[in-house]
Amino acid sequence: MDASSESVLEARDLQKHVDGPSGRLEILRGISLAVKAGESVAVLGASGSGKSTLLGLLAGLDAPSQGEVRLLGQSIGTLDEDGRAALRAGRVGFVFQSFQLLPALTAQENVLLPLELNPEHTRLEQNELTRRALRALDQVGLAERARHYPHQLSGGEQQRVAIARAIVDDPAILFADEPTGNLDGHTGTRIMELLFGLAHDARRTALILVTHDAELATQCDRVIHIQDGVLA
Repeated sequence: MDASSESVLEARDLQKHVDGPSGRLEILRGISLAVKAGESVAVLGASGSGKSTLLGLLAGLDAPSQGEVRLLGQSIGTLDEDGRAALRAGRVGFVFQSFQLLPALTAQENVLLPLELNPEHTRLEQNELTRRALRALDQVGLAERARHYPHQLSGGEQQRVAIARAIVDDPAILFADEPTGNLDGHTGTRIMELLFGLAHDARRTALILVTHDAELATQCDRVIHIQDGVLA
């Protein structure tokens, strides 16, 4: 793999297996790739092919059985959990299929979390952090729902809050696992325009997108296919 000095994410020979009663299950069997700043990459594959597993490994949410991931120039295998969290703070955004909103917090408070946890923002006044959170909610069309709790929102609205939380701190890398899966066609198109805009307009945010939608994938700069645990 030719890893450019511009790469914000590199994976080398990633392998993942789990041992169970019926023996070893090989999920990923050696995947290498590099992603540049501002590049959008779609990950396609059948259900169970390892797409979400790959995303978790690239983001440092899970550890590979073998191989290395370099995130923003740092080998995350050398870091403990706190070190990985510190590396991601303010620089990595996530959109999960399951939303992972905190039920006791309003939409605005959920979006505020990445800002409040970023040590670089300790000198910013709360009013400025709130302004950024409301702006992100407005970008996904939910400014008027800022004070609502997750249980007061539809599944599609919860997904949009999760997207606002992922983009609020202008991340260098955005991982998105089926980001439009709970959205209607019109809203999904609007959200993807927003996400692609982060990457393409300023060439600043790398977007790694897991999707089943082949048409959506073609809008990315590059499409990779996972089949039987390897890049097809």
